[in-house]
Amino acid sequence: MKRNNGWVLAALAMMPLLNTACSDDTTTPADEDKLAKKETNFGKKNDVFSAEEWYPGGELGTTEGRAYSDPTPAVTNVPGMEDSFNRGENFFERSFTLTDNPYRGLGPAWVRNNCEQCHPSYGHGKRQTIYNGKAFGNGYLLVIYHPTAGVDADGVAYAANSYVRHVTGMPQTNAMTPFKAPVDESGINIEWKTVSGTMPSGLSATQFPDGEKFQLIYPEVTIKQEAFNTFPKPDNYEVRLESTIGLYGTGLLDAIDKEDMKAQYQKEAKKADLNPAMWNKAADDWAATAWYTLADGTKAIKKFTYGMTRASLQDGPGANAMWNITNVTRSDRHYLYTTDMWAKAMSMDKDVISYIKQNGKQSGSILHPYYGNGTDEDISKNVNMLLGLNAKSDADAYKKHFVDNGPFAGQDEMSNKDYYDFMVWHRGLAVPAARGLDNPVVQRGKKVFMEIGCASCHRPSWKTGNDNYWVDNAIRDYAKSIGKNPETMLPRYAHQTIWPYTDLVQHRLFMANNIRTGWCRTTPLWGRGLSLERTGAEDRLHDCRARNEIEAIMWHAYDRRSDAFWAASKFYNLPKADRDAVVAFLRAI
Repeated sequence: MKRNNGWVLAALAMMPLLNTACSDDTTTPADEDKLAKKETNFGKKNDVFSAEEWYPGGELGTTEGRAYSDPTPAVTNVPGMEDSFNRGENFFERSFTLTDNPYRGLGPAWVRNNCEQCHPSYGHGKRQTIYNGKAFGNGYLLVIYHPTAGVDADGVAYAANSYVRHVTGMPQTNAMTPFKAPVDESGINIEWKTVSGTMPSGLSATQFPDGEKFQLIYPEVTIKQEAFNTFPKPDNYEVRLESTIGLYGTGLLDAIDKEDMKAQYQKEAKKADLNPAMWNKAADDWAATAWYTLADGTKAIKKFTYGMTRASLQDGPGANAMWNITNVTRSDRHYLYTTDMWAKAMSMDKDVISYIKQNGKQSGSILHPYYGNGTDEDISKNVNMLLGLNAKSDADAYKKHFVDNGPFAGQDEMSNKDYYDFMVWHRGLAVPAARGLDNPVVQRGKKVFMEIGCASCHRPSWKTGNDNYWVDNAIRDYAKSIGKNPETMLPRYAHQTIWPYTDLVQHRLFMANNIRTGWCRTTPLWGRGLSLERTGAEDRLHDCRARNEIEAIMWHAYDRRSDAFWAASKFYNLPKADRDAVVAFLRAI
């Protein structure tokens, strides 16, 4: 990945306001150096911004470049760690295959075979009109759930808003030959709807009071029942989209202490109702379900993903995705990310049985574990059993059949060393430095942002704690094998003042075709102003429905019940110059 470590002029930083993207590919290192020397006010405080705010990731977490792919000083300051970072980056950028070392072990079903497909240039996914898992920039994950409680065809009861159990929580739309994907992409339809007239809040859905136009759109997604290759097929389901966010700076968020998060929750709980799954209002304390149990039994407070489903970064979205998006197993996860209903359907498929019968006899091949004695009955039995080895209790059985007797000759699909390097990279991604904070328009934008109340949810800054990060078993085992202390092997960000602009709390906006539960974590704003330049798009919100900052803000005002209506309605009534200033500020931080 080409990196850009040069400072740029404040004037260049303001070019996105005119919808003109800058490109580091048009300048040489010498040019960048010249620009750096002209950035005379970089790092200097002014009447609105402190000197610290130029470094949103703090001294240890900020890059002097504009890319989302740069390592933090916490990486480059440690001899040898950048080598692991660079090697780990390859696991993000390269496509996984069935057998090619070291990017091997793909499938048997998967969501994507490449991480960067979902995180273009390490940033936010792009809005899509057709669901194609192979399309670069498609960061969408299908959210398939039951809108109301009921009982499925197997007699299993389910709760309202629960995921359908027929497919995985991150539904897979690809599979290795001869298996069929759990969800056939040809049966997925995305239709973009336009909001017209007046929003439920009473505000115009098409223009500001001064006449400037805007337009709100949202996706309506359906999946045909016959597109599910499961037995039985699900019913009573709805579909939503959730897109990926930027990867940079997640190590810094991991370093925020739960005690500081608790103080933020206590502060906000005095004025608003918070998600009862996270906060017990009566006790003024964490709800029981706010705690996440890590692999070794350690309890940690959830802080990652829109739905606040993960705690430590080492068991967070990226660490988890390296396993379940690709279905590449490793020493601490010797089991598949599949469902019994998919396994059953494949074991009943005559085309699957016939193909394995013809091609699975050779010992050590990908299909050999399914072959058995070669009869239709035995192949069907093995397919049902092996594709269904999806619980942690089945880890030993999976290892016996796929690792010991499969194509990798007793080796893990992803080694502990490979995974360690990947996590050095993941935890070591820097936040781009702020840009143009000496510009009067940007300064006005921050003042207005604070005055209308946006910072109530988009909290500007945090101070990280000791950053005694949790260590998962794969990294702990690797550290033991080389005689090192696992508690010091990953980048650390202790006692850094950072500026992510998030409260790490979930709120409700009551949008049309809302996120599954209605509750969504406040997305960090740092670095997002570079999205158009870095990824070619600036789509925002959980499903990329907002194509720019204006649309994102106005979705906050869609319904008077929105936790942000009072702030967004103030934005709606601002003069155009002040609205433009807020956008300039958002693009500078």
